[in-house]
Amino acid sequence: MTRKPAVAGSFYPAEPSQLAKMVEELLAMATSPPERAPRAVVAPHAGYVYSGPVAAYSFRALEPLAGRTPTVFLMGPAHYLAFEGVSTGTFTYWETPLGEVPVDTDRVGALLERSPIFTAIDEPHLPEHSLEVELPFLQTVLSGFRLVPLLFGLADPLAVAAHLEAVLDDGDLVVVSTDLSHYHPDETARRIDARTLETALALDAAGLLQQEACGRHPWAALTAVAASRGWRPELLAYATSGDTSGDRSRVVGYAALRYD
Repeated sequence: MTRKPAVAGSFYPAEPSQLAKMVEELLAMATSPPERAPRAVVAPHAGYVYSGPVAAYSFRALEPLAGRTPTVFLMGPAHYLAFEGVSTGTFTYWETPLGEVPVDTDRVGALLERSPIFTAIDEPHLPEHSLEVELPFLQTVLSGFRLVPLLFGLADPLAVAAHLEAVLDDGDLVVVSTDLSHYHPDETARRIDARTLETALALDAAGLLQQEACGRHPWAALTAVAASRGWRPELLAYATSGDTSGDRSRVVGYAALRYD
């Protein structure tokens, strides 16, 4: 089964050459990548015209992985349908205008066998943007990769983290998709987001669950894994939608982080 794109033409261009050009231009505006690749990144998931300049910092950091074929554990929140657990779906490919991404069905199967916290229901994935919008960036930066899609419903992120700890191998990459605060005046949003980022940089997984971020559950799962494995987070970029739209009356916050 192929998971078809749900937000091509709205969150990002549906025409392949326009999408490729936009992603390449966004990546070019981000700072040069370091020599080493991170173990994980956090990136926003709004429309590219709003969050793309920040997201590009997360994905530019992955350029040292070009030429390898990592398995990417892509984790984000479900915005449209409520469900119990974390869904992998039953898909064997995810499609974007830039082509198809193969699912690492063996790794997905291993998670489904580990715990009933993981489920294969497809319905929450079908309208969802939080995982999809990260794929064109990954397709552009990486020569190839295999995907483990993890869409979070109602689930204990610390329990999920324990299972991730057991299955993550050297060479795997974790990508968490989340925006920060929503619909506050710009000045208020920056104060709220500063607290969220301080908590994340302190590797306080439980504290992160108390902050305002739509993807705080997958982010907390990554934070718990990072704390256990000794990965250190670094903030690469921060902005609000007001920085691109010019409307600072009601903004959404965006951040890019890497974990080494």
